[in-house]
Order: sequence, then C-alpha cells, then structure tokens
Amino acid sequence: MSAVTDLIPHRPPFLFVDEIVSQTPDGLVAKRTWRADEDFYKGHYPGAPITPGVLLCEAVFQAAACYMALKARAAHSAGSGQAGAKPGEGVPLIAKISDVRFRNPVYPGDTVLLEVKEKDAMGGFTMLSGSIKKADGTRVMNVDFSVAWRTPGGAPGA
Repeated sequence: MSAVTDLIPHRPPFLFVDEIVSQTPDGLVAKRTWRADEDFYKGHYPGAPITPGVLLCEAVFQAAACYMALKARAAHSAGSGQAGAKPGEGVPLIAKISDVRFRNPVYPGDTVLLEVKEKDAMGGFTMLSGSIKKADGTRVMNVDFSVAWRTPGGAPGA
C-alpha cells in the first residue's frame, strides 16, 4: 500500500486501491479487495452487504489519480516542464462524470481490477475512461470522467 500512498493523498478508511498491478503510457491497472469488516457494509445493506456504487466509482477515480501522479513523476524526471502540480503536491479533483454503467454487484471479499485509460488532455483537464472487473473477468462497471490536479488552496498547479 505504501506505493499507492506515496502517490495520492487518500488514506484509510477512504483508500480504495490496494496495489498497482501494471502501468502503460496511457493507463494503469490496480487491484482492490473489498474486506468484509469495512464499516459501510453494516448499513449497505444489513444482512445483504453490497459495495456502494459511489465507492466503486471512487476506487476507479483513485486508480486514475495514481496514474496521473506516476505520469507527472515521469514527466518531472524527464524535465518536460508539463503544466500541473509537481509530484507530491496537490490533489486530484473530479470535474465531470458521465456514462456510468453498473453491470454486476461487488460483495465483501471480492477482488476487483480497476483499469483506467487516458483519452485526452487539454486545458489542465485529463479525460479518462475507467472500468472494474472481478478477478474472474466478470464486468462490474464502466465510467467516463475528467480530472484536474490542483495545488492546495484551489490554485491551478504551476
């Protein structure tokens, strides 16, 4: 988990990426196991726990934040002078969410793969697509979204 927490500001109990599985220049695959002892299962739903859709979306968004942080780190190391916050600075902010489709539920104990792919980047925003599959290949959800990385205080990164 330290590889993940070195990249993004999220921390337990609101960290939904366990590890990065693989990375390409335009995307990333991460993994998450939903543990039965997570507090939200007590109320969603008592006696029939299911992972809330908004948390599934958040897991994809956190995987995207990992991708963006790794990309920024690589650009910084290469000295490209890309706009945006420097690695380790700022936070990822969701700017737009569209076309969310839930196909199958996720239950306590399920391990899922979170996949994000960059579609475009302009004006300080990165447009991505994301999907979740269970370890057995069952499709869970997909979503299109846009992210901006901002420095603390709301000012765009320098």
